Order: sequence, then structure tokens, then C-alpha cells
Amino acid sequence: MSHTGTVGRFDARDIASGNLRAKFGVGTRTALGRFWVIYGIARVLLAIWLLAFQDTATVMFGSLLSRVANPFTIMDTFHFFYAAIILYSIICGVLGALAGLALLTGWSSARVLALWAAFLALPELPLGLMLGVYTLVTLLPSEHRRAVAV
Repeated sequence: MSHTGTVGRFDARDIASGNLRAKFGVGTRTALGRFWVIYGIARVLLAIWLLAFQDTATVMFGSLLSRVANPFTIMDTFHFFYAAIILYSIICGVLGALAGLALLTGWSSARVLALWAAFLALPELPLGLMLGVYTLVTLLPSEHRRAVAV
């Protein structure tokens, strides 16, 4: 049974060498790159937004702690998690933007960067989940493509 059509012949050596055109079309790579650049910019803007409203978030969370036995420990935990969320947003934003630029310009490391960005974007609902799953489905080799390569 011969498989011809849109899938075509898949060669794992092309992916290992960084030739993304063998994996998927230029249009898909361009669209995926643009989406990652937009997502990266949005995540960096989210981090800036979180930094700008850090004092407001602290006051709002602190007002909930008026009847807690040890509010200082809980407030320290809040500051730790708030800083972790800001750092996570910055890392996802920068990595997403780099992955988008790599996909748009055809860097040899585009696939690896996009896969890392996709895995890190999965917890972000709904945009990160959609973009991450689509990127993983597009860039990870499927069983059908492996069978055609052999």
C-alpha cells in the first residue's frame, strides 16, 4: 500500500539536520512562528502587568489574612509564588518569542526551541494549551511518518 498525497516522504535525517521544510510546509512554519512571537510578547506583557500590580495584589491578599494565626508565613509564601509566576511568565515569553523567530527565519534549533516553548506553555489556559498542543502535534514525529521513513 503506497501512501502518497499531502504527507509525502518523511526522512528523520532532515529533522536531525534542522531542515524543517521536510517536516511541514513553509506556510505552517510561518503561521506557527507568528503565533509564537505573539504569544511570547503577550507573556512578557503579562509579567510587566504582574510587576506593576504587585503592591495591589499584596494588599488584596493581605486583607484575607486578618484572622489567620500566622499571617506572616502565609504572606511570605504568597510573595514566593507571585515571584515564581512572574519569572515563569518571563521565561515562557522569551522562549516563545525566540521559538517564533527561529521558526520564521529557519534556524537549525527552531524545532527544539519550539518544543521547549510548547511544553512550558501547556499550563497556560487557553492560549498556551492550544498553541502548545498544536506545536507538539506538528513538530513531534508521528508513528505514520516513522513508518513511511523506513
